[in-house]
Amino acid sequence: MKKRFTLVFLLICTIAFSQEDAWVYFNDKPNAQTSLNNPLSILSQRALDRRAAQGIPLDLQDAPIHQPYIDQITAAPGITVMAKSKWLNALHIRGTQQAINTLTALPFVTRVDFANKSLNTGKMAVTATSGLFQKTYTIQADFPYGQSATQIQMLNGHLLHQQDYTGTGKIIAVFDAGFPGVNTTTPFERIRNNNQIKGGYNFVNRSDNFYTGYQHGTQVLSNMAAYVENQLVGTAPDASYYLFVTEDYNTENPLEESLWVEAAELADSLGVDVINSSLGYSQFTNTAYNYTYQDMNGHTTFVTRGATVAFTRGMIVVCSAGNEGAKPWKYITAPADSPNVLTIGSVSATEVRSSFSSQGPTSDGRIKPDVMAMGAGSVVTTETGELGFNSGTSFSSPTLAGLVACLWQALPNKTNAEIVQLIKESADRYTNPDDFYGYGIPDFQLAVTNALSTKSFEKNGFTLYPNPVGAALTIAATQQNEATLVLYNGLGQEVMRKSINGLQETAVSMENLKTGVYLYTILSGEATFSGKIIKK
Repeated sequence: MKKRFTLVFLLICTIAFSQEDAWVYFNDKPNAQTSLNNPLSILSQRALDRRAAQGIPLDLQDAPIHQPYIDQITAAPGITVMAKSKWLNALHIRGTQQAINTLTALPFVTRVDFANKSLNTGKMAVTATSGLFQKTYTIQADFPYGQSATQIQMLNGHLLHQQDYTGTGKIIAVFDAGFPGVNTTTPFERIRNNNQIKGGYNFVNRSDNFYTGYQHGTQVLSNMAAYVENQLVGTAPDASYYLFVTEDYNTENPLEESLWVEAAELADSLGVDVINSSLGYSQFTNTAYNYTYQDMNGHTTFVTRGATVAFTRGMIVVCSAGNEGAKPWKYITAPADSPNVLTIGSVSATEVRSSFSSQGPTSDGRIKPDVMAMGAGSVVTTETGELGFNSGTSFSSPTLAGLVACLWQALPNKTNAEIVQLIKESADRYTNPDDFYGYGIPDFQLAVTNALSTKSFEKNGFTLYPNPVGAALTIAATQQNEATLVLYNGLGQEVMRKSINGLQETAVSMENLKTGVYLYTILSGEATFSGKIIKK
């Protein structure tokens, strides 16, 4: 009986794997200009504003795939279209090897890449298994009071919060395996009541119900958005969120890469600022699809190429490094290998690298992970609203991603590339990175300080120095008019008012002010000039 069962199981597997996954790429977009001439037909106004703020023009990748091409592939015998990507001008398809190969004869098809590399004829291929989150784990009950402070304070995120940089005005998209309980449990009540959940989509089930699936996404979201007073506070409690289910917990298939890219394209069109992806790909249920370490070069896998395009659209992609550090694979996984993804490893509460945290470098020798955050014993909430602990780079990533949104709120005129660079430069190993910690543990307050720091700066006839400032700020006026300096704290409350004498230097005592970032306004006649000052 046992042998019969084994035979039946093998037969089922053989039938299942006779259907191959592949990507079919097209050589053009004949009607692209029509879409580009009508940008609101492809992107929201918020997305266009984000592009404009960073000087990013629309281009051919923003135009949708030519619909007649999709229609012809869909109508092809034995072919099922599973997903599509306008950025990469490709469809993810499923069918027999023979049926897929016939598509190469179509004049608008550039190439076909099988997920099983052995089926490709000297062309770039794609294959993978998702290994960035643990499929099983134990939640520890009896959550101790106030433990979530460590994961925030390690990054000096609490200093941003004290200045009222809590993610307000920023949108984070979360890509994961499901979000059950987010719509009902107490830890997410605050973001529900404040309408901070903007929407979402279940790409796996092609459904609007994203409050389903595996609770891994619920726990990841809790690191950013949950609020249980004196117990768990996310790193971006006032940001807004889109929740996208792209990971199928029941199997590992390259289709998940394509769903990830679809979600990134939708996030772009909605005007999302930050993407958190606690997912990654290196090996699959069908081992013929597995990647090798050599594929972790920043430009081979479908999902990595999609993540790179996402960055060029003006978003910041934050991704888990992976939990492969103590396993034979040991290296980071896709899309963490992208040069434009901010890849996050894990440390303990004592800032020691977690043994499970995937290491670098990429196969082409680049530093990865980029930075580290607390992922061992991270405080999370489950689908039932229970508080507990979980471990993995899945949780170091959202902890940091939330603070990325807070930092960008504090520095709204910075581009995505500038924000990422500031984070790296603030890390404790920036001058001596390695394959285990990357650039180290970032200091988000230092990132703000570095962004605003200059020995002196001039504002319309007034020179202020130094910045950051210690005991006294000096203001040198180059005009005769009398003026007034007004200082405000992060909550917008006036904390100081000082007269400035024209054509003289004025010393302003800062000794009674707490450390932090202050807004200043200079009132001169009918003109008003504003900026920021850092008090050391």
